[in-house]
Amino acid sequence: MYARSWSTPAADGGVGRPSFVADHGLWDAGQLAAAERVEAALDAVDLVRVAFADPHGLARSKTLTPQAFRAVLRNGMNFSPGPFLFDTGHAVAVDFLGDHGIGVDEIAGAGNFILVPDPLTFQVLPGSGPRTAWVIGDEYLRDGTPHPLSARAVLRRVLRRYAEQGLAPVLGLEVEWYLTRRLDDEPGNQGNGFGLQGRAPRVAAVNAGYQFNLDAAYDTVAPLTDPLALDLLALGLPLRSMEHESGPGQVETTFSPMPALDTADAMLLFRTHTKRFCARRGHHASFMSQPLLDAADPSGWHLNQSVVELATGRNVFGAEGLSGGLSPQGKAYADGLLSWARDLCVLSVPTVNGYRRLAAEHALAPTRIGYSVEDRTAMLRVVGSGAGAHIENRTGEPCANPYLNIAAQLFAGLEGLAGTATPAAPAAAPADGPHQLVPQSLREALEAFTAGRAAQLLGTPLAACLAKLKESELRRFEGWCAQTAPAPGRVTEWEQREYFGAY
Repeated sequence: MYARSWSTPAADGGVGRPSFVADHGLWDAGQLAAAERVEAALDAVDLVRVAFADPHGLARSKTLTPQAFRAVLRNGMNFSPGPFLFDTGHAVAVDFLGDHGIGVDEIAGAGNFILVPDPLTFQVLPGSGPRTAWVIGDEYLRDGTPHPLSARAVLRRVLRRYAEQGLAPVLGLEVEWYLTRRLDDEPGNQGNGFGLQGRAPRVAAVNAGYQFNLDAAYDTVAPLTDPLALDLLALGLPLRSMEHESGPGQVETTFSPMPALDTADAMLLFRTHTKRFCARRGHHASFMSQPLLDAADPSGWHLNQSVVELATGRNVFGAEGLSGGLSPQGKAYADGLLSWARDLCVLSVPTVNGYRRLAAEHALAPTRIGYSVEDRTAMLRVVGSGAGAHIENRTGEPCANPYLNIAAQLFAGLEGLAGTATPAAPAAAPADGPHQLVPQSLREALEAFTAGRAAQLLGTPLAACLAKLKESELRRFEGWCAQTAPAPGRVTEWEQREYFGAY
């Protein structure tokens, strides 16, 4: 008796060998050096999870053996374009068999694209069980050009524009989310299908809420959030704090400032790992803005932004000789954010549910298109002074695609720095017209997006693709509402099924 010895042909793509990466010059010196470190580390892992963010901001992945990953690292791997074609409820939104209308030939017939791991993002995930690594990839067409539907590629393009001007954005994350306890292990697949989401996870609140920052309230979430915090630190994420917000089991997690691409990668990893961590302990974490839970207070994503000079490290937002406020450059950046607020809002608040937080009934909702030092009803807050001066945009929802949300902010800010934005007045008085408010629904945001200038940031293919995805999502929601006549202003069962589990 003997065991058969299986073998595979030696893979191309090692140092000095031909590879997809080398053929198309995809990596810089830092990535090349990181790839060598990754290859040396593969003997210490059992599995490698290769992931990317789809247009909705959800992580899509494949899990490889280390042997397979050695070839994939430099040659990439085939990936179905399905994540580009399905809306949030897995309904086909882009016709890949007919005239898809987005100008990407490779979509026809659902042809594969190539996902190339970025070795700078390689992490070994904490926890027991198989030693699993995580790495984020970049999407490419077969000719080696960035995929026109890649969100990470959009952010890279914007950052190159900053670098050409000797500038670099620095961003800080403040993310609110809900921790709940699972009531059963039912998968919610009854009645599920393409565009038909099954029952959302059945959960119970972990506390009563509505004692803001109460230490005793934090104690009820600490058995999960404290070890989660240690995991996030082990992943190298610059965690600052875990805090209990107002809602029952509502947690805010904050991170120290990071470079922009690192911030987007961190957001994707943070959300994905948090959901995995809680699920394995009988709980459910959701980044849906307002879940269908008793007394749920909406969650937001606050994005803190500043810009530094590459040569000096100086924060260009700091007003010299003043105790607070923004420099002229900081004000110009804010003008850009406000000028583009309606055109790009769908990238920061991409779901039906996210606009519930922006309704006028929420006293602290960031609804007015203006900026203020302290007024939390303004879209932008000016925080700090001097070297610490920055702008906080409080509009975003926690489940937004991190690459598109951040790219939208930085693109608009850069347009302001370039002097192409209309100067905006501080938000000193209540808004008296619809165009002084951020969009109040996904339908309104989508109309502003499709009628506006979004293709200047995204390119025509991605702008067209996102419009189709959001239109499909809205069409299903509006059809459901027409049949069920839900109570005005209340989170619907449709939203809970659509977002609570996936996000």
